[in-house]
Amino acid sequence: MAKIKLKQIGSPIRRPAHQEKILIGLGLGKMNRVVELEDTPEVRGAIRKLPHMVEVIEG
Repeated sequence: MAKIKLKQIGSPIRRPAHQEKILIGLGLGKMNRVVELEDTPEVRGAIRKLPHMVEVIEG
């Protein structure tokens, strides 16, 4: 299955609690952390909830 790389570019400080939980669910939580995940509809949906905090890295 295809992989997707995500980088956290926004801080969860002063954000709603559910946004921080989504970050933790994606394996993020600290600034500039990069994770590689399966490219599934669930992951894509989580990315759409946090476009201001997560960046998709092409490569």
